[in-house]
Amino acid sequence: MDLWFTEKQTKDFGITAKIKRTLHTEKTDFQDLDMIETNEWGNMLVLDGMVMTTQKDEFVYHEMISHVPLFTHPNPQNVLVVGGGDGGVIREILKHPSVQKAVLVEIDGKVIEYSKQYLPEIAGKLEDPRVEVKVTDGFMHIAESEDAYDIILVDSTEPVGPAVQLFSKGFYAGISKALKTDGVFVAQTDNPWFKADLIQQVYQDVKEIFPITKLYTANIPTYPSGLWTFTMGSKTHHPLEVKQDRFHEIDTKYYTEEIHQACFALPKFVKDLTK
Repeated sequence: MDLWFTEKQTKDFGITAKIKRTLHTEKTDFQDLDMIETNEWGNMLVLDGMVMTTQKDEFVYHEMISHVPLFTHPNPQNVLVVGGGDGGVIREILKHPSVQKAVLVEIDGKVIEYSKQYLPEIAGKLEDPRVEVKVTDGFMHIAESEDAYDIILVDSTEPVGPAVQLFSKGFYAGISKALKTDGVFVAQTDNPWFKADLIQQVYQDVKEIFPITKLYTANIPTYPSGLWTFTMGSKTHHPLEVKQDRFHEIDTKYYTEEIHQACFALPKFVKDLTK
């Protein structure tokens, strides 16, 4: 008998993948966590029925949420990741030689534990000496931080359960306070086919707080609709005015200097969400 996993984006649409076996399933203190091995995408992390990452396509998301802001900032030294317990964003951050410290704040320690076990190529840099892992509430960590980080990356789930407050205007205001005077932040903001209202609201909230606000996209096949958005808020640095000598050689599979520029060219129906 064939076994299939389906993530429903709406009551009428979802994505599906054939399962080889279930590696682990658990109801943590915060969410339902499943690790499954799929035929097409390798090991897959699923939280509350939503695909978080897979071995085959994880590099797209992790590179794009990380390198766009890290190349935008001229000297990123202290970087915070809120969420991101699988460790993929941390792995990408550490590719930048200027980074002295990367702090990961993940509310659910079980995500870290099972990512290390079943997604070692993603989570493998969490033991790096430049990394500090805090199993705590990212919202509260932001509220307690001031002038502490050059870059903050919000690698959250969709706005359900413990992640709801990570999509609030008050949270973005807290991020602004936690950033240094020339700080940059990026949050994943879902897809424009089914979450247009969310993107529009986040963009307007961020725009009221940060002088430079930009939306950019990437293609991530295991996320419903494939087209995914990221919202950037920057205090001084414009992502499309990066000096040529900033683009040092880096080991990537998706991100390039050309992609850095091109990802800000939006389809009209997506660009309309920023008006």
